[in-house]
Amino acid sequence: MPSDTINRSDSALLEAARVSKAWTFEEARKLVARLEKEGNPDRTVLFETGYGPSGLPHIGTFGEVARTTMVRRAFETLMPGVKTRLLCFSDDMDGLRKVPTNVPNQEMLANYINMPLTKVPDPFGKYPSFGEHNNAMLRSFLDSYGFEYEFASATEYYKSGRFDATLLKVLAKFDEIMEIMLPSLREERQQTYSPILPISPRTGHVLLVPLVSRDVEKGTVSYAEPDTGEIVEVPVTGGNCKLQWKADWAMRWAALKVDYEMAGKDLIDSIKLASRICRVLGVNPPEGFNYELFLDQEGKKISKSKGNGLSIEDWLRYASPESLQLFMYQSPRTGKRLYFDVIPKNVDEYLAFLAAYPKQEAKERLGNPVWHIHGGNPPTDELPISFALLLNLASAAHTDDKNVLWGFIRRYAPEATPEKLPKLDLLVGYAINYYNDFVKPAKTYRAPSDLEHAALADLAGKLEVLAHEHMSAEELQNLVYDIGKAHGFENLRDWFRALYEVLLGEAQGPRFGSFIALYGVKETAKLIRRALAGEDLSEG
Repeated sequence: MPSDTINRSDSALLEAARVSKAWTFEEARKLVARLEKEGNPDRTVLFETGYGPSGLPHIGTFGEVARTTMVRRAFETLMPGVKTRLLCFSDDMDGLRKVPTNVPNQEMLANYINMPLTKVPDPFGKYPSFGEHNNAMLRSFLDSYGFEYEFASATEYYKSGRFDATLLKVLAKFDEIMEIMLPSLREERQQTYSPILPISPRTGHVLLVPLVSRDVEKGTVSYAEPDTGEIVEVPVTGGNCKLQWKADWAMRWAALKVDYEMAGKDLIDSIKLASRICRVLGVNPPEGFNYELFLDQEGKKISKSKGNGLSIEDWLRYASPESLQLFMYQSPRTGKRLYFDVIPKNVDEYLAFLAAYPKQEAKERLGNPVWHIHGGNPPTDELPISFALLLNLASAAHTDDKNVLWGFIRRYAPEATPEKLPKLDLLVGYAINYYNDFVKPAKTYRAPSDLEHAALADLAGKLEVLAHEHMSAEELQNLVYDIGKAHGFENLRDWFRALYEVLLGEAQGPRFGSFIALYGVKETAKLIRRALAGEDLSEG
């Protein structure tokens, strides 16, 4: 069946969406129920993601925006014609609590601790402030992946008065908010906690101080200046105060009428507190989703400060953004290792899902991750070679020359060229990078056992006889399989593992028949003869 763009108004698609078990549609149906309960199904639905601009955008930022966008597209499919917005909100009025380790001019930054991020000079010297620099990085980051969103700055929203009405509600409901927050705090913190943080007119600092008094009618709070003890009265409006982050989160939900925001599993308790505060402010909290955190190579939670994870730049050196989106889409409630060794599997799974899509009916398509990755309109690219096979080709050919690899590819798929298949050309480049950085340094060849030696000699002989005949990858796979059976391997996996360990210095790989078809029948026979002669195959 030819690939086509799914029409979101198509009844078959809508029916499939209403019962789809994809997590994105499960989330979207929560929003449909929210609108139906309100009795206002035609209003604009607001999705939100939050970003703390004390550091540069990272892979978690990508994941949250990508996943939220997937839920947004699922909702639009369920509710065609209903408008949606995605607001990426930067908490750039937060005080600088510590100096990041990955930026220049750290001594200069140390002089601005507790200043709002939009009042801290840009250590890179490019923007009026550090907050504005990181906001620009965030927008550039999101734009580069084609996300559809609106950017919002906490500084702008606080100072422009957009939050004023809700901030006055926070002041009026101060005692109720304190009743919610205090049980969640340590006893020592309870003595000084305030959900409202004054910004000192004298120092410009965001102050973590207890309030001396509050005046609901005037809309002001009073506090003692930490250095002088002077009692200072400031309005809660107009950017003269900001809120502690949990209260701030709830205030933002209430002020903007946010309908949906997801967050990491580590913030479940914070979401519960913010939701209670939001209700105190007279607004239903948004629907949400709690995703599991990423794990490093040892199964430990990834920490930005420890740098024990994989950055988005790391991933994109070895694979496409779409493969990263697949990683984000799959099993978001499961803690997953985010390390270099998961990349090849995600690349090939993405290609397999993409190839399957045109042949699927509506129900199957909605369960296919590429529908969600591409907003219901995946591309028609179908590549003749997998990423794993390219890695094995680079390994056998001992080359990082694109032209050499394309020589093998054209023999395997004569119509393929870099110009006709630019996605495959990108994949070749990714494979070369991955091979050089991970496969090549880890290659460990071994000599064959007596049983393996005999089977390899038999395979080489058969391939030499067939060198001038055209055989498909499937026929070659069957030949390898039959030789393994004929030589009495109790478990044929041991035979295939021997092929990879002896010939390629690796423990596993794709179907060996496909490798022979790509690398060449005659070339594979020569490779086997070299191994049987005891040559060092790592020398190329």
